[in-house]
Amino acid sequence: MSWPLLFVAGCFEIAWAIGLAYSDDLSRPVPTLATGLAMLVSVVLLARAVEELPIGTAYAVWTGIGAVGTASLGIVLFDEPATLARIGFIGLIVVGIVGLHLVSGGP
Repeated sequence: MSWPLLFVAGCFEIAWAIGLAYSDDLSRPVPTLATGLAMLVSVVLLARAVEELPIGTAYAVWTGIGAVGTASLGIVLFDEPATLARIGFIGLIVVGIVGLHLVSGGP
């Protein structure tokens, strides 16, 4: 159950990172509140996941999911550059996430 929790925690990390952009320097109350809530949920789920997973692996995967999702949504939502190099490096992060999952005995 810890790997699915970690995945959902990573998704909430993406949500709060994207929420920062919509909060306008934390000056807009609704996006700021949603961002704070997403942060809290993300960290709580990470804490639950590390009850069974090694902290180094869980943290690396959590931040990797957040980085891949946030960078990908930055391209889609904020018109950030989608160069071949950028997409390739995002792909390398995905390879790292999958690799950590495989060597950690994940299902």
